[in-house]
Amino acid sequence: MTAHRLLVISRRFRGPPTSGNGGYTCGMLAAASSKPVEVRLVKPPPLDQRLEIVDDPATGGLKLLDGVDTVATATPKTFELEVPKPPTYARALAAVSDYEGFQEHAYSDCFVCGPARNRGDGMRVFAAPIAGMDLVAAAWIPDRSLVGADGKVLPEFMWAVLDCPGFFATGAAVRGPLLGTYAARIDRCVHLDAPCVVIGWALRHEGRKHVVGTAIFDNFGELCGRALATWVEPRQA
Repeated sequence: MTAHRLLVISRRFRGPPTSGNGGYTCGMLAAASSKPVEVRLVKPPPLDQRLEIVDDPATGGLKLLDGVDTVATATPKTFELEVPKPPTYARALAAVSDYEGFQEHAYSDCFVCGPARNRGDGMRVFAAPIAGMDLVAAAWIPDRSLVGADGKVLPEFMWAVLDCPGFFATGAAVRGPLLGTYAARIDRCVHLDAPCVVIGWALRHEGRKHVVGTAIFDNFGELCGRALATWVEPRQA
């Protein structure tokens, strides 16, 4: 028997102005799976609509549906990812002035990385290049709206925070690439008000396609999660 679950992506969790943040959407779909998955976004996730999560017998995974249209698929998959050493929290914080999103941002209202969002509303993860390191990094402190009863950041927001540093690691952020495929492995959810460092780095570039890794470290410098993503630049008109 096919299980049916509903998902509504609140406008607060938008990435582009009219669609859900990719990392958050993927995290919510992954949370409905009993096994690790790679999520593929097929079309922009609509906001404030009742979407249906259904089992996909063909893959053993899940589909996210908007009526008859497939918004995303979640296919059982694991991945390996070697993670570089992060900068210190102080270095990541000092680099924020170099965040390119302050000058130009394709999605300035994004829940995760949009500079137009206030603290307590957006996550304000501003990943910037670190001198002498081939990566971007952001200093981030989780706020009360992102945590559960145990004081730890909810898994869907761990997926979200690992999303946008990859966007800036593509080197193509000014062209507004969109998240294509995304898989995250969360080893431990970080605590409320813990100073964290999130990094992103490029793995390879294939024309309009960019494959990147991201990772998050807690206030003790321990690796808490990593993600592997493919970003795709829109075709030029």
